[in-house]
Amino acid sequence: MPRAIWKGSLSFGLVNVPVGLYPATTDKTLHFHQVESGTSDRIRYKKVNERTGKEVAPDHIEKAMDTGGGEYVIVTDDELTEAEPEKSRTIDIEGFVDLTDIDPIYFRTTYYLAPQSDTGTKAYELLREAMEVAGKIGVATFVMRNKEYLVAIRPEENVLALETMYFADEIRDPAAELPHLSSKARVKPKERDMAQTLIDSLAEKWDPAEYHDSYREHVQSLIEKKQAGHESIAHAEPERGAKVIDLLEALQSSVKKAGGARQATAKKRAPTKKQATTKKRAPAKSSSAKKASTSTSSKGTKRKKPTAPRRKAS
Repeated sequence: MPRAIWKGSLSFGLVNVPVGLYPATTDKTLHFHQVESGTSDRIRYKKVNERTGKEVAPDHIEKAMDTGGGEYVIVTDDELTEAEPEKSRTIDIEGFVDLTDIDPIYFRTTYYLAPQSDTGTKAYELLREAMEVAGKIGVATFVMRNKEYLVAIRPEENVLALETMYFADEIRDPAAELPHLSSKARVKPKERDMAQTLIDSLAEKWDPAEYHDSYREHVQSLIEKKQAGHESIAHAEPERGAKVIDLLEALQSSVKKAGGARQATAKKRAPTKKQATTKKRAPAKSSSAKKASTSTSSKGTKRKKPTAPRRKAS
């Protein structure tokens, strides 16, 4: 069960609900340590003076803002503390808007808001249901960890989700900053119609479970293979597409290919009579069971952490 990273109250009108803020997602990115080649000795980073190359103690390090031209403005921790926004334990909903009014580019991180006691459950559910029926989301600001956040609060099936958002001045203007964007490119009506046909042929109901992090799965498989004594595993070469010369011809080919792929997927998903009558097979061995049965003498890349030599008793 995740811990609340913030506790306070959610306020709308004269109603206050004690709530906690919980992470809605978990990071499954694979993280690696750096070690010296041929050993299991960890590589550490030190803070050094770039001019002298000498390590600098933490109490001798100050914060500085680069103002350009090699000049810096030093700011103390006390000065930054005075500039911090006033701490608040209330998320005060300032207004309600349609979800479609907010461009997804503004959204940063998703959290869950949950009641902190049974006494606030009814008011919490009242707000969630009312927002769901109205099709509205709440907009508010609050302070967490000495930083002020602009947030959107939206109803989900059983919980209120809180989305931290970027402020307007943090969003880049693509027309002003990105090259090669032009409204002068003329699209033929036939090309536009064919592109619309392709979109319609690929339209489907969103199911996030159908998508997987193939890179993470491949790396995990690689690590398990190396633990079992295999130094590497084969990786399929990506398909090389033909050079596209004519836009309309490419669209027509894409529509044809999308239709064929959809029919093949439908056939795969449809169970056959044999599959329907076949008994369930015994579950395959887990990766942990496979590791346990692997001989400890197999060639692998495991390295034991170095241990400090024992001192002789005086």
